[in-house]
Amino acid sequence: MISVENLKKSYGQKIALNGIDFNIERGEIFSLLGPNGAGKTSTIKILTGQLIPDEGIVKIMGRDVFSSRNFLRPRMGVMPEENNLYERLTVRNNLKFFCRLYEADFENMEKYLEAVGMLSEIDTPVKKLSRGMKQKILLVRSLLHEPEVLFLDEPTSGLDPASAASIHRLLEKLNEEGLTILLTSHDMEEVDRLSDRIAFLHDGSISALDHPTSLKLNHAEGQVDVLVRINGDLQEKRMDINSDSAAEDISRWIKEGKLASIHSCEPSLAEIFVDITGSELK
Repeated sequence: MISVENLKKSYGQKIALNGIDFNIERGEIFSLLGPNGAGKTSTIKILTGQLIPDEGIVKIMGRDVFSSRNFLRPRMGVMPEENNLYERLTVRNNLKFFCRLYEADFENMEKYLEAVGMLSEIDTPVKKLSRGMKQKILLVRSLLHEPEVLFLDEPTSGLDPASAASIHRLLEKLNEEGLTILLTSHDMEEVDRLSDRIAFLHDGSISALDHPTSLKLNHAEGQVDVLVRINGDLQEKRMDINSDSAAEDISRWIKEGKLASIHSCEPSLAEIFVDITGSELK
């Protein structure tokens, strides 16, 4: 669905993208992860035709992004990080304007507003909505014309956990129906839950690219946390699962009915990023 080859972009002396390469398959959720200034937003703006790269080849659905804008524009949905809604208009009129622009069905407004729990606010002026509510309207707007590929830049920024969960369920449903999604986010739980693959972007380059589970397993140290009930008290122990003594102890505790829980100690995505790049996600 998306092909990026040797993509470069600089702003004066600052290198934003230093020759990155990646492909996104149809129906995949692909996440770009990185600290502020890593080049995530620049990548999305180039992929959506808003920014001209210095070098590189960018194709969506096998077509060059810049020479095939008229073909690709109605097939792409974009939710920007910044709010660019018309504050004085109601939610309905904001979305109607977009429907007319993209020749989308007006009925899609209520369908997607209901999906994100915002149908009751359809006649509310945008300026009266909270930041999180505006985020939901931006997402709905990006879906009205039912695109084939969706670009999301920090989609749940400012949302409470319940609202973010409703967004995640909608995105998962749309993805199951075949929608391809490119996501940037600072929410590690969101990235872990949604992503088929993750690319770590650092200093304009991709430092790692893999499935989130594979990334965590590849950086795990073979440790497990074990919760054992001994003499009526719960005790937590960290063990090397590959050692003979760990296997013997765990087997014995199971037979004695003392094992309360056991779970592996893979690092979080944020910890992996720090390990790979030496930088924290911000």
